[in-house]
Amino acid sequence: MNFFKLRENNTSVSKEFYAGFTTFLTMLYIVPVNGFILADAGLPMDAVITATALITILATLFSALWSNTPIAMSVGMGLNAYFSYGLVLGMKIPWETALGIVFLSGILFVVLSLTNFRVWIMTSIPMNLRRAISAGIGTFIAFIGLKQMGMIVSNDATLVSLGDFSNANVLLGVLGLILSFSFYAYKLRGAFILSIAITSIVAWSFSLNDVPKEFFSAPASIEPILFKLDILSALTLSLLPVIITFLITDMFDTLGTLTGVGTRANLFQENNKDDKSLQKTLEADAIATVGGSLLGVSTTTAFIESASGVEEGGRTGLTAVFTALLFITTLFMLPLFKSIPSNAIYPVLVVVGVLMFTELGKINFEDTDLATSAGAFLIVILMPLTFSITNGIAAGFLIYTIIKLVKKEYKDLNLGILVITFISALAFIL
Repeated sequence: MNFFKLRENNTSVSKEFYAGFTTFLTMLYIVPVNGFILADAGLPMDAVITATALITILATLFSALWSNTPIAMSVGMGLNAYFSYGLVLGMKIPWETALGIVFLSGILFVVLSLTNFRVWIMTSIPMNLRRAISAGIGTFIAFIGLKQMGMIVSNDATLVSLGDFSNANVLLGVLGLILSFSFYAYKLRGAFILSIAITSIVAWSFSLNDVPKEFFSAPASIEPILFKLDILSALTLSLLPVIITFLITDMFDTLGTLTGVGTRANLFQENNKDDKSLQKTLEADAIATVGGSLLGVSTTTAFIESASGVEEGGRTGLTAVFTALLFITTLFMLPLFKSIPSNAIYPVLVVVGVLMFTELGKINFEDTDLATSAGAFLIVILMPLTFSITNGIAAGFLIYTIIKLVKKEYKDLNLGILVITFISALAFIL
């Protein structure tokens, strides 16, 4: 165990196992949730569930051995919803092409993670706009969750309105939402998977969904989605803004997660020039995204749920190794996952959306300038209203740059902002 430097990190095998088990419980929900989300885009659920489990195992294990940090990785919430509902269903892009977009954004991330681009992009984009992107994605996936649950429905007069709360399935979703919020508020380990389990049992008890005839089986084949990405179709100028959106969002999501977890675990310290763990974790994240697209799933990223393991004392890659090994069990849970009612799944999107939206509270709109306020507002409001993360980011950066130009505040317009603004303009022109 000298490889993981347990003694130097003041930890032990038993402590790392308990931490890994805690991380596993808190992020177990991603396997069935991602299966439902990508299935909505037309990918076969059986294959997606297996592929999600596989990329979680492989990415987490690779990150553990490469960076020796307690960071678990899996298919990212937010971009998986954008993949299905924004690109495939919204823009009518074939899911094979959408996987090509994920692949290209991953390749760019791999290249850029080996350079100083990470530092450049982080210093180029104002922190408040980065927070607005996180909050905007939160509103986007929460909106999707409410829509899929039937709590909000389309309306010709008002665009959206309340759904039919006399419908048993809608009430089931309400129950799932209440349970998810309640368990998370009490900081229960595995809050999301526990709410999914209880909601599913209620659905089975009232014959709202079929009771599983068996709980375990051999893993489903991933052949229907393996290497099915269409890279050539993704290599078009019109899709460049989408590729950049996936790249920037994955980068911000990963850095935000690593900053939060690192603070608690005393990792990724900027004043320690010999600490290469941040760089290696970013490299692992980027490589995992490329690998995930080959397996047939959307963007892979570091999971904030890793913080739960850190809170239990996890400090090294051994925590992530145990998490990865525990995820092997999910390969054999296909019948159980498929029997879960959709309205036990979609409440999780709403709660995750709320958690991401809290980033908006860190923006002081009274002290910030109009350009930042307007940019943040458009980012947050247009992501759900246009069903597009790309459109939200594009509108936000465009209005930010325009106001800065009008006020002649040229010092705030660095090269990074101008490049993103140019790409943002392409999103509307093309």
